[in-house]
Amino acid sequence: MCLILFSYKNHPTYDLVIAANRDEFRDRPSAKIDYWEDAPSVLAGRDLQNGGTWMGITRSGRFAGITNFRSLAAIKEDSPSRGHLVKDFLTGNDSPLDYLKQIEAEASNYSGFNLLVGDMEQLYYFSNCKKGYEKITTGIHGLSNNFLDVPWPKLEKGTQHLKNILENNLQPEIKPFFKLLTDTSQPEDSRLPRTGISLEWERMLAPIFINNSFYGTRSQSVLFITKDRRVVFYERTIHRDNCRKGSIRKQSFQIE
Repeated sequence: MCLILFSYKNHPTYDLVIAANRDEFRDRPSAKIDYWEDAPSVLAGRDLQNGGTWMGITRSGRFAGITNFRSLAAIKEDSPSRGHLVKDFLTGNDSPLDYLKQIEAEASNYSGFNLLVGDMEQLYYFSNCKKGYEKITTGIHGLSNNFLDVPWPKLEKGTQHLKNILENNLQPEIKPFFKLLTDTSQPEDSRLPRTGISLEWERMLAPIFINNSFYGTRSQSVLFITKDRRVVFYERTIHRDNCRKGSIRKQSFQIE
């Protein structure tokens, strides 16, 4: 994932609302959200190159999502796939905090990442680019390719739009979420982050929706968890040819 916008315990109907874009090279093979054959309780997409995933949830309400941390200094040659950090939490039994304590010692082996892990009781944020864990507080948050809630232009715009969608709306329609995730507006150069890559790349990566022939937004996800433990998970695939948008897939279940 390259953008995760979420509302946590901040809505009368939903404990968690997530709107997220996965940005990736277009030739990297992946599978759409589904229940995994080798872990039937996991509902997630899958990276077919390394076997991990970018975001998912289980029938027991375990949730995880990851973004890359954009910094040339955070890139590790021949490092393990970061998608396995999500997969291992979803397929394991450790509490969110215990899992983060378990991976902390080996986290430096990975290229830079931001990781969200949670269950029905708690949600935590961890990055291997700084020390410690952060328990997520009530409110609207955003995670792109820097630390949690760092106000990059896409994050500021995305969190404000998410707030607008959810405000005074007990059961919002799905269309506004995908409209938000498909925003291609370009911020001024003066507002772009400086992460060590070229200005051309900073510009390309700046919009919420990245529209490029070789790298860009590959899929869009919207996830709801209601206060009565009902999960609804939507996904839309972005096709490689002209970034054409595919049909919306929907999966739902009651948390066990």
